[in-house]
Amino acid sequence: MLALARGSGYKATPRRHRYIPVMPPCVILNGSWRGRLPKLKTKSGAKKRFRLTAKGKVRMNQSGKQHGMIKRTNKQIRNQRGTTIMSESDAKIVRKFVPYA
Repeated sequence: MLALARGSGYKATPRRHRYIPVMPPCVILNGSWRGRLPKLKTKSGAKKRFRLTAKGKVRMNQSGKQHGMIKRTNKQIRNQRGTTIMSESDAKIVRKFVPYA
């Protein structure tokens, strides 16, 4: 991380958006991994919120419908039904969260 002088009052915080897969302990036989890497864990929040289409795009629920429907127009409520396709820049991040989908 960052090498800082003691007592500087600055605490380096880790990046929150970066996904580092958890590596479970793997059985090493005869000093080798036998060509196997440990399995990657799926983020439990991502598997509840996103699905991948057949072409690999990320499908998600429409945003902006949890509360505050009184101030929204009827057209806005109607257009936010169902699901939508996530933008490609955000989809790259979500695909890392769901490695086997």
